[in-house]
Amino acid sequence: MQLVVRAEKADPPNHGAVCEAAATAVVRLLTDPRAAEPGGEWREAVREWESRRIRKVARRARGVRWPEVQALPGVTVEHAGAQVRAFPPAPVSDVPPELAKLQVAGLDLAGEEVPGPPPEPPYAALALNPDVTVTTGKAAAQCGHAAQHLLRQGRRKDVAAWVEAGAPARLVRDVPWRRCVKLATVVVRDGGFTEVPPGTMTAVAWIVRK
Repeated sequence: MQLVVRAEKADPPNHGAVCEAAATAVVRLLTDPRAAEPGGEWREAVREWESRRIRKVARRARGVRWPEVQALPGVTVEHAGAQVRAFPPAPVSDVPPELAKLQVAGLDLAGEEVPGPPPEPPYAALALNPDVTVTTGKAAAQCGHAAQHLLRQGRRKDVAAWVEAGAPARLVRDVPWRRCVKLATVVVRDGGFTEVPPGTMTAVAWIVRK
């Protein structure tokens, strides 16, 4: 799955906001009727992708590149000054040229603390391993993984309420990592394609209920 982050030089988004927006974008794409309903145009692509080891690639777009990718099928989330668009999964060889030419490496933004209070429950609480250093692009992909696992593995009633609320997400910063791991419903261990060794625990997630 390709994720594209709008990152203008003059007004770059907040790192934390990008991670939260990426998580929500992934869930909204996977629950979109085009992906979730029988006969949906993305359904088979999603089924094929989820039958294997899932992978996400975060790219950055600025200037005219952003409206170009908006014209492609996908789901965009705007959140706390960040804009992230998720695209239906496809083999690397079939990535549209508008996406393939966008830069993958080097998306590293400042501002881990997202301003403002957390959303009203239900929402996905996401925590990134503080002992693992990754770029914003990698962190966004890991948050997307965590949200996807939560969608598929979480308690059905809680997931339904979370999706109905728009699948909001919030990075947890004030809870110790060990406590986050204990609270977690899902754990992400990286495949080791980029930045970290295979098997590294990068992120965890759980749903904060009403």
